[in-house]
Amino acid sequence: MALKRVWIPSPNYSSRGGSGVRLIVLHTAEGARTIESLGGFFQGDVGASSHTGADDKVNTIGEYVKRSNKAWTQANYNPAAVAIELCGFASWSRDEWMNNHRNMLDNCAKWIAEEAAHFGIPITKLSAGAAQGSGRGVCQHADLGSGGGGHWDCGSGFPMDHVLDLARGGVPAPSEEDENLIASAVSESGVHHVFWVGEDGKTVWYRYQRRGESDWNDGGTLLKSNEKIVGLSASKSATGVLELFGRQADGGPVHTWQKPNQTAWSGGEEGKQRAAFTGLPK
Repeated sequence: MALKRVWIPSPNYSSRGGSGVRLIVLHTAEGARTIESLGGFFQGDVGASSHTGADDKVNTIGEYVKRSNKAWTQANYNPAAVAIELCGFASWSRDEWMNNHRNMLDNCAKWIAEEAAHFGIPITKLSAGAAQGSGRGVCQHADLGSGGGGHWDCGSGFPMDHVLDLARGGVPAPSEEDENLIASAVSESGVHHVFWVGEDGKTVWYRYQRRGESDWNDGGTLLKSNEKIVGLSASKSATGVLELFGRQADGGPVHTWQKPNQTAWSGGEEGKQRAAFTGLPK
């Protein structure tokens, strides 16, 4: 069901100057508790506005600036952003949001989905670096740093993961931090291997499927690291060696390999995560 948009026009806007929109930015209003009171504020000579606002009304948001124009709410990033002000506070805990403001979160999620579809923006949580760089996705005002005005909304208690899952239709997606925690490669003999990091963040598991077969075989634990693994990559070398590389949170590498036409993984049990890479700079 499309959101009901209540039009409360603000005079505080300007042209995007030809800039394309790449950011969907979430804010907290820090005062106004309804979309009507927020709209009234933006109609004043305050030098500020937002495209939209959300409160606890079911399936309803306020609209103050048309998405084709630039609202004045995140400083240097205004030309590249479309924004919503949630009628809440950055000091709220996750429990406060989840227990008492489900409708507001739902309205925010539906708005994200509509804006993402309109602008062709992925419903992906951006890191501060990506938001301030050239990333396309969803972020909080705080992620824009000093260039966004140096704000801290929507706060550490804001349930960003829940809102983005709702925006994607209830289907969770891996966070940016977890995007590279699964890898696959095909060995010289045509065996397809899939590797992934387990829930503890330190164990790599794998399964494999032989050429011409449809069933997957459980390979069990491939290696265990002393540090959290934050990235994986698998490939077949020019000599046919199947290689698995990883990066630990401390910057150190993990590595193991399987030679052509063999089933064993090399490197030693306890030391394989450092085998052939000991002494590399972190």
